[in-house]
Amino acid sequence: MSAPAVTAPAPPAASPSTSHDRQRVRRRGWAFHAVMVPLTLLWVAPMAFVVLISIRGFDDIAARGTAALPDSFTFEGFRTAFGEGAMGEALWTSVQVTVPAVILSLLLASMAAFALSRYAIPGRRAILLVMLAGNLLPPQILLIPVSRITESLGIYDTLVGLVAIHVGFGLGFYTFVLHGFMRSIPSEVTEAARMDGAGAFAVYARIVMPLCRPSLAALGALATTWIFNDLIWAITVLRTQAKFPVTAALLNLQGGYVSNWNVVAAASIMAAIPTAIVFFAFQRHFVSGLLMGSAK
Repeated sequence: MSAPAVTAPAPPAASPSTSHDRQRVRRRGWAFHAVMVPLTLLWVAPMAFVVLISIRGFDDIAARGTAALPDSFTFEGFRTAFGEGAMGEALWTSVQVTVPAVILSLLLASMAAFALSRYAIPGRRAILLVMLAGNLLPPQILLIPVSRITESLGIYDTLVGLVAIHVGFGLGFYTFVLHGFMRSIPSEVTEAARMDGAGAFAVYARIVMPLCRPSLAALGALATTWIFNDLIWAITVLRTQAKFPVTAALLNLQGGYVSNWNVVAAASIMAAIPTAIVFFAFQRHFVSGLLMGSAK
Protein backbone atom coordinates (compact mmCIF):
# COMPACT_ATOMS: atom_id res chain seq x y z
CA MET A 1 0.00 0.00 0.00
CA SER A 2 1.52 3.28 -1.10
CA ALA A 3 1.91 6.14 1.33
CA PRO A 4 -0.32 9.15 0.75
CA ALA A 5 1.32 12.01 -1.09
CA VAL A 6 2.37 14.88 1.13
CA THR A 7 1.85 18.30 -0.35
CA ALA A 8 4.05 21.20 0.73
CA PRO A 9 2.18 24.07 2.29
CA ALA A 10 1.71 27.03 0.03
CA PRO A 11 3.92 30.00 0.84
CA PRO A 12 2.09 32.82 2.54
CA ALA A 13 0.96 35.53 0.21
CA ALA A 14 2.82 38.78 0.44
CA SER A 15 0.87 41.40 2.27
CA PRO A 16 0.03 44.63 0.44
CA SER A 17 2.22 46.61 2.83
CA THR A 18 5.25 44.40 2.07
CA SER A 19 4.89 44.77 -1.70
CA HIS A 20 4.38 48.51 -1.28
CA ASP A 21 7.60 48.76 0.79
CA ARG A 22 9.52 46.86 -1.88
CA GLN A 23 8.26 49.18 -4.59
CA ARG A 24 9.18 52.19 -2.51
CA VAL A 25 12.71 50.85 -1.94
CA ARG A 26 13.03 50.12 -5.67
CA ARG A 27 11.91 53.65 -6.55
CA ARG A 28 14.43 55.11 -4.09
CA GLY A 29 17.17 53.00 -5.64
CA TRP A 30 16.35 54.27 -9.13
CA ALA A 31 16.23 57.86 -7.87
CA PHE A 32 19.58 57.44 -6.13
CA HIS A 33 21.25 56.09 -9.27
CA ALA A 34 19.60 58.74 -11.43
CA VAL A 35 21.23 61.43 -9.29
CA MET A 36 24.57 59.77 -8.56
CA VAL A 37 25.45 58.54 -12.07
CA PRO A 38 25.58 62.07 -13.59
CA LEU A 39 27.47 63.37 -10.56
CA THR A 40 29.97 60.51 -10.84
CA LEU A 41 30.51 61.19 -14.54
CA LEU A 42 30.93 64.88 -13.78
CA TRP A 43 33.51 64.03 -11.12
CA VAL A 44 35.43 61.56 -13.30
CA ALA A 45 35.40 63.69 -16.47
CA PRO A 46 38.28 66.04 -15.48
CA MET A 47 40.47 63.10 -14.45
CA ALA A 48 39.76 61.30 -17.70
CA PHE A 49 40.57 64.50 -19.60
CA VAL A 50 43.95 64.80 -17.83
CA VAL A 51 44.76 61.15 -18.61
CA LEU A 52 43.97 61.66 -22.30
CA ILE A 53 46.12 64.79 -22.43
CA SER A 54 49.04 63.00 -20.74
CA ILE A 55 49.22 60.23 -23.37
CA ARG A 56 49.13 62.62 -26.34
CA GLY A 57 52.19 64.05 -28.02
CA PHE A 58 53.02 67.76 -28.09
CA ASP A 59 52.61 67.96 -31.88
CA ASP A 60 49.19 66.31 -31.72
CA ILE A 61 47.98 68.79 -29.07
CA ALA A 62 49.44 71.79 -30.90
CA ALA A 63 47.83 70.75 -34.22
CA ARG A 64 44.41 69.55 -33.04
CA GLY A 65 43.88 71.25 -29.66
CA THR A 66 43.37 69.84 -26.19
CA ALA A 67 39.71 68.88 -26.71
CA ALA A 68 40.39 66.42 -29.55
CA LEU A 69 40.67 62.69 -29.03
CA PRO A 70 44.19 61.23 -29.18
CA ASP A 71 45.48 60.58 -32.67
CA SER A 72 48.29 58.44 -31.25
CA PHE A 73 49.43 57.33 -27.83
CA THR A 74 52.83 58.15 -26.38
CA PHE A 75 54.49 58.30 -22.97
CA GLU A 76 56.70 61.19 -23.98
CA GLY A 77 55.08 63.44 -21.38
CA PHE A 78 55.79 60.98 -18.56
CA ARG A 79 59.42 60.53 -19.62
CA THR A 80 59.95 64.30 -19.81
CA ALA A 81 58.26 64.96 -16.47
CA PHE A 82 60.16 62.18 -14.71
CA GLY A 83 63.56 63.12 -16.14
CA GLU A 84 63.91 66.73 -17.24
CA GLY A 85 61.07 67.89 -15.00
CA ALA A 86 62.75 66.28 -11.94
CA MET A 87 59.50 64.69 -10.81
CA GLY A 88 61.32 61.47 -9.94
CA GLU A 89 63.55 63.23 -7.41
CA ALA A 90 60.58 65.20 -6.09
CA LEU A 91 58.58 62.01 -5.52
CA TRP A 92 61.46 60.54 -3.52
CA THR A 93 61.72 63.75 -1.50
CA SER A 94 58.00 63.58 -0.71
CA VAL A 95 58.45 60.01 0.49
CA GLN A 96 61.35 61.12 2.70
CA VAL A 97 59.11 63.77 4.26
CA THR A 98 55.83 61.85 4.43
CA VAL A 99 56.97 58.57 5.98
CA PRO A 100 58.78 59.96 9.06
CA ALA A 101 56.17 62.70 9.52
CA VAL A 102 53.29 60.20 9.56
CA ILE A 103 55.11 57.76 11.85
CA LEU A 104 56.17 60.45 14.33
CA SER A 105 52.74 62.11 14.29
CA LEU A 106 50.85 58.90 15.05
CA LEU A 107 53.40 57.75 17.61
CA LEU A 108 53.34 60.99 19.61
CA ALA A 109 49.57 61.40 19.20
CA SER A 110 48.90 57.86 20.42
CA MET A 111 51.08 58.42 23.49
CA ALA A 112 49.35 61.70 24.29
CA ALA A 113 45.89 60.20 23.73
CA PHE A 114 46.75 57.22 25.96
CA ALA A 115 47.85 59.48 28.78
CA LEU A 116 44.86 61.81 28.46
CA SER A 117 42.32 58.98 28.27
CA ARG A 118 43.71 56.64 30.93
CA TYR A 119 45.15 58.90 33.64
CA ALA A 120 43.55 61.61 35.78
CA ILE A 121 45.79 64.41 34.54
CA PRO A 122 44.77 67.82 35.93
CA GLY A 123 43.26 69.96 33.19
CA ARG A 124 43.34 67.17 30.63
CA ARG A 125 40.20 68.43 28.92
CA ALA A 126 41.72 71.89 28.59
CA ILE A 127 44.93 70.37 27.23
CA LEU A 128 42.98 68.45 24.61
CA LEU A 129 40.97 71.51 23.59
CA VAL A 130 44.09 73.66 23.30
CA MET A 131 45.76 71.05 21.11
CA LEU A 132 42.68 70.86 18.91
CA ALA A 133 42.24 74.64 18.77
CA GLY A 134 45.65 74.98 17.16
CA ASN A 135 44.24 73.37 14.01
CA LEU A 136 41.55 76.05 13.76
CA LEU A 137 44.09 78.76 12.97
CA PRO A 138 44.43 79.41 9.24
CA PRO A 139 47.95 78.55 8.12
CA GLN A 140 48.25 81.79 6.14
CA ILE A 141 48.65 83.86 9.31
CA LEU A 142 51.39 81.53 10.55
CA LEU A 143 53.62 81.56 7.48
CA ILE A 144 55.96 84.36 8.61
CA PRO A 145 56.21 83.23 12.27
CA VAL A 146 56.94 79.64 11.23
CA SER A 147 59.55 80.83 8.74
CA ARG A 148 61.27 82.97 11.39
CA ILE A 149 61.19 80.16 13.96
CA THR A 150 62.77 77.67 11.58
CA GLU A 151 65.48 80.20 10.73
CA SER A 152 66.25 80.80 14.40
CA LEU A 153 66.42 77.05 15.08
CA GLY A 154 68.72 76.44 12.12
CA ILE A 155 66.33 74.08 10.31
CA TYR A 156 65.21 76.46 7.56
CA ASP A 157 65.55 74.98 4.06
CA THR A 158 65.88 71.46 5.46
CA LEU A 159 63.61 68.44 5.23
CA VAL A 160 63.90 68.04 9.00
CA GLY A 161 62.21 71.41 9.45
CA LEU A 162 59.41 70.45 7.08
CA VAL A 163 58.85 67.16 8.91
CA ALA A 164 58.76 68.99 12.26
CA ILE A 165 56.12 71.42 10.97
CA HIS A 166 53.88 68.62 9.72
CA VAL A 167 54.20 66.76 13.00
CA GLY A 168 53.46 69.86 15.06
CA PHE A 169 50.41 70.97 13.12
CA GLY A 170 48.87 67.51 12.82
CA LEU A 171 49.43 66.38 16.39
CA GLY A 172 46.33 68.05 17.86
CA PHE A 173 43.82 66.50 15.46
CA TYR A 174 45.36 63.03 15.62
CA THR A 175 45.38 63.15 19.42
CA PHE A 176 41.74 64.20 19.49
CA VAL A 177 40.63 61.31 17.27
CA LEU A 178 42.72 58.69 19.09
CA HIS A 179 41.59 60.02 22.47
CA GLY A 180 37.96 59.42 21.54
CA PHE A 181 38.76 55.90 20.37
CA MET A 182 40.84 54.99 23.44
CA ARG A 183 38.10 56.20 25.76
CA SER A 184 35.83 53.54 24.26
CA ILE A 185 38.16 50.74 25.37
CA PRO A 186 36.79 49.26 28.63
CA SER A 187 38.90 50.13 31.63
CA GLU A 188 38.60 46.51 32.82
CA VAL A 189 40.91 45.46 29.97
CA THR A 190 43.76 47.70 31.08
CA GLU A 191 43.12 47.07 34.78
CA ALA A 192 43.39 43.32 34.21
CA ALA A 193 46.72 43.85 32.47
CA ARG A 194 47.99 45.96 35.36
CA MET A 195 46.94 43.28 37.85
CA ASP A 196 49.01 40.81 35.85
CA GLY A 197 52.05 43.02 36.38
CA ALA A 198 52.09 44.99 33.14
CA GLY A 199 53.48 48.50 33.40
CA ALA A 200 52.17 51.60 31.66
CA PHE A 201 54.26 51.12 28.52
CA ALA A 202 53.30 47.44 28.28
CA VAL A 203 49.60 48.33 28.52
CA TYR A 204 50.07 50.99 25.86
CA ALA A 205 52.09 48.83 23.46
CA ARG A 206 50.48 45.40 23.95
CA ILE A 207 46.86 46.21 24.81
CA VAL A 208 45.80 49.64 23.61
CA MET A 209 47.75 50.00 20.37
CA PRO A 210 46.56 46.70 18.82
CA LEU A 211 42.97 47.70 19.60
CA CYS A 212 43.52 51.07 17.89
CA ARG A 213 44.54 49.63 14.53
CA PRO A 214 41.38 50.79 12.69
CA SER A 215 41.81 54.38 13.87
CA LEU A 216 45.56 54.30 13.24
CA ALA A 217 44.99 53.03 9.71
CA ALA A 218 42.42 55.72 9.02
CA LEU A 219 44.61 58.48 10.43
CA GLY A 220 47.63 57.08 8.59
CA ALA A 221 45.82 57.33 5.25
CA LEU A 222 44.56 60.81 6.08
CA ALA A 223 47.94 62.05 7.27
CA THR A 224 49.68 60.62 4.21
CA THR A 225 47.27 62.47 1.94
CA TRP A 226 47.67 65.76 3.81
CA ILE A 227 51.44 65.68 4.06
CA PHE A 228 52.16 64.33 0.59
CA ASN A 229 49.88 66.91 -1.04
CA ASP A 230 51.09 69.84 1.05
CA LEU A 231 52.31 72.89 -0.85
CA ILE A 232 52.06 75.87 1.47
CA TRP A 233 54.55 74.66 4.11
CA ALA A 234 56.93 73.31 1.48
CA ILE A 235 57.33 76.66 -0.26
CA THR A 236 57.46 78.46 3.11
CA VAL A 237 60.24 76.42 4.69
CA LEU A 238 62.23 75.23 1.67
CA ARG A 239 64.23 77.48 -0.64
CA THR A 240 66.41 75.10 -2.65
CA GLN A 241 64.51 73.70 -5.62
CA ALA A 242 66.39 70.40 -5.42
CA LYS A 243 64.74 69.80 -2.01
CA PHE A 244 61.19 70.56 -3.17
CA PRO A 245 58.58 67.81 -2.67
CA VAL A 246 56.30 66.77 -5.48
CA THR A 247 53.71 69.55 -5.14
CA ALA A 248 56.26 72.37 -5.19
CA ALA A 249 58.14 70.66 -8.02
CA LEU A 250 54.88 70.43 -9.97
CA LEU A 251 54.36 74.16 -9.49
CA ASN A 252 57.84 74.84 -10.88
CA LEU A 253 57.26 72.46 -13.76
CA GLN A 254 54.09 74.29 -14.75
CA GLY A 255 56.16 77.45 -15.14
CA GLY A 256 58.85 75.78 -17.22
CA TYR A 257 56.51 73.72 -19.43
CA VAL A 258 53.61 76.15 -19.63
CA SER A 259 52.75 75.19 -23.22
CA ASN A 260 53.55 71.47 -22.91
CA TRP A 261 50.17 70.31 -21.69
CA ASN A 262 51.07 66.64 -21.94
CA VAL A 263 54.08 67.08 -19.63
CA VAL A 264 52.07 68.99 -17.03
CA ALA A 265 49.23 66.44 -17.17
CA ALA A 266 51.65 63.53 -16.83
CA ALA A 267 53.35 65.17 -13.85
CA SER A 268 49.95 65.74 -12.21
CA ILE A 269 49.10 62.07 -12.58
CA MET A 270 52.46 61.06 -11.13
CA ALA A 271 51.83 63.31 -8.13
CA ALA A 272 48.33 61.89 -7.55
CA ILE A 273 49.07 58.17 -7.86
CA PRO A 274 50.86 57.59 -4.48
CA THR A 275 48.09 59.07 -2.33
CA ALA A 276 45.44 57.25 -4.37
CA ILE A 277 47.23 53.95 -3.73
CA VAL A 278 47.40 54.66 0.01
CA PHE A 279 43.73 55.64 0.17
CA PHE A 280 42.48 52.54 -1.65
CA ALA A 281 44.78 50.31 0.42
CA PHE A 282 43.25 51.60 3.67
CA GLN A 283 39.77 52.30 2.33
CA ARG A 284 37.94 49.78 4.49
CA HIS A 285 39.52 51.26 7.63
CA PHE A 286 39.19 54.90 6.63
CA VAL A 287 35.55 55.76 7.37
CA SER A 288 34.99 53.18 10.11
CA GLY A 289 38.11 54.18 12.01
CA LEU A 290 37.29 57.89 12.06
CA LEU A 291 33.63 57.29 12.97
CA MET A 292 34.55 55.02 15.89
CA GLY A 293 36.83 57.70 17.24
CA SER A 294 34.44 60.61 16.78
CA ALA A 295 31.34 58.87 18.11
CA LYS A 296 32.68 58.44 21.62
